[in-house]
Amino acid sequence: MNLAETAANFALIAGAFPPLHARAELTLGRARPRAPGAGYARRAVRPALIFVLLLAAAAHSRPPPQLQPPQALFKDLFVAVQTARIFPDQKIFPDAVPDTAPADILAAYHAAHPTSPEALRRFVAAHFTLPAEPAVQPRAAARAPLAAHIDQLWEQLTRRTTSTPPWSSLLPLPHAYVVPGGRFREIYYWDSYFTMLGLKESGRRDLLADMVRDFAYLIDEYGHVPNGTRTYYLSRSQPPFFFEMLTLLGEAGGAGDVARYLPQLRREYAFWMQGAEALRPGEVHRRVVALPDGAILNRYWDDRDTPRDESYAHDRELARSSGRSPPQVFRDIRAAAESGWDFSSRWFADGRQLRTIDTTEIVPIDLNSLLFGLENAIRVGCEQLADHDCARQFARRAAKRHAAIDHYLWDASSGAYLDYHRTRHARVPRVSAATLYPLFVGVSSAEQARRVARAVTRSLLKAGGVVTTGVETGQQWDAPNGWAPLQWIAVAGLEQYGEQRLAEVIACRWIVLVRHVYEESGKLMEKYDVSNLGRPGGGGEYPLQDGFGWTNGVTRRLMALNPEAAAADSCAAPPDIEP
Repeated sequence: MNLAETAANFALIAGAFPPLHARAELTLGRARPRAPGAGYARRAVRPALIFVLLLAAAAHSRPPPQLQPPQALFKDLFVAVQTARIFPDQKIFPDAVPDTAPADILAAYHAAHPTSPEALRRFVAAHFTLPAEPAVQPRAAARAPLAAHIDQLWEQLTRRTTSTPPWSSLLPLPHAYVVPGGRFREIYYWDSYFTMLGLKESGRRDLLADMVRDFAYLIDEYGHVPNGTRTYYLSRSQPPFFFEMLTLLGEAGGAGDVARYLPQLRREYAFWMQGAEALRPGEVHRRVVALPDGAILNRYWDDRDTPRDESYAHDRELARSSGRSPPQVFRDIRAAAESGWDFSSRWFADGRQLRTIDTTEIVPIDLNSLLFGLENAIRVGCEQLADHDCARQFARRAAKRHAAIDHYLWDASSGAYLDYHRTRHARVPRVSAATLYPLFVGVSSAEQARRVARAVTRSLLKAGGVVTTGVETGQQWDAPNGWAPLQWIAVAGLEQYGEQRLAEVIACRWIVLVRHVYEESGKLMEKYDVSNLGRPGGGGEYPLQDGFGWTNGVTRRLMALNPEAAAADSCAAPPDIEP
């Protein structure tokens, strides 16, 4: 361990946070009674005990063998299969289930030494069970209303995996959950919040509550919510929406109060903030950044610097073409995957080409807005438990983050929140739909929200809703694509600040677009072209997927909140742009 890691581990121990992979004091979301503030009390610990605990933390930071990703388990066999591209989708082999222990398969591989793509394909077929082809969602009956069709899709997208085969990359979960659909056969973190919006409207509180318990279990088991429930996703998370899931569960009449899940909220916060206590101005550690004035904000990160298992050949080719250090390119690719925006011009140094990706240099507005929301959620939970010291501490943390967001991420000249490039010491001069996150979590002032609404109207509002960015790069998180989660962030955020007319226009345009595609194809898609309404969404590393969890969820919720738009063929004009 280096000095920063040592200090970070000490901070975890001093705060009574268990290390990665240690179980918390919980069983599937039910907390054992704890003394108020116990988790954050300062303790006097003997130096010998500190040393022992640090060694234990270091040991826990390495996943056990069964949690290693497939590229670590299958070594040169994995490299051969993925670089030979014997499958049309690079996610197929990492999702395959080994028929015997990895050591036995590797021994057989070295003995047989298959080299041609055909021989590799035969070897894999003999030693692995490949995942089933993605289920194609059936075309709906021509007269089936869209809302009814979404209600029927939930069961088709529901999975139950309380146990998994030995050495499978799939992680078990104790309760039922909804997958996005298509090639995405497992639960995903931030997708699930937007899926849950629709589950609430469909009256599926049972599934909503099960998924909250699943996410609490993941935090208990691994110290954070992985990107998705695969071993190859364990080294990163995704935008932290767990606190919003609790709010949604409470609205649906479930036991969603934050006090009940406060231990998990605090442990997730510790994951995102690990190393913050030891940083000096200008330093970084994992997901925390100390800015020149000492303010602490966060970035996306991944604990591995190798090609992604699910995109191995693609990542290696990109690193070669970049002319940069491959480990750094891999880290930046993985950090973009943690953001959920994989990939977008937001993360490109030149704003155009993927090979210039430098995600880890960027302090993003969406992540820091959500962490402001998480800090406030912890404050509320502590208030519910009458833990006044904890409540004051997290009120201070939220206030400091608010000030740092205003200083570094608010751009008065454009009237928008922008990402900040930490080594260039400048905001990234490109407006994206992420500018709406501060409205969603309530970090904006009324004047800032008014100006963001005007900037969105000028730059991002299109015929089918809000476009992701104003740049066309061929990447899926750029123009002309629009995504369901960003429509919800926009609508919910604008409504909080009284920008009702613009919120209604965005909701209406999205509903009309989704319904039009549904009537033409019988499908709900992963993403949509919001600028050219006759074309499907595109770009990215894989074909357009149908299903689709978060589109179902957001559209179902928006239709319930905007019943007139649900039946409309056209939408009102946007509000006039004020100076």
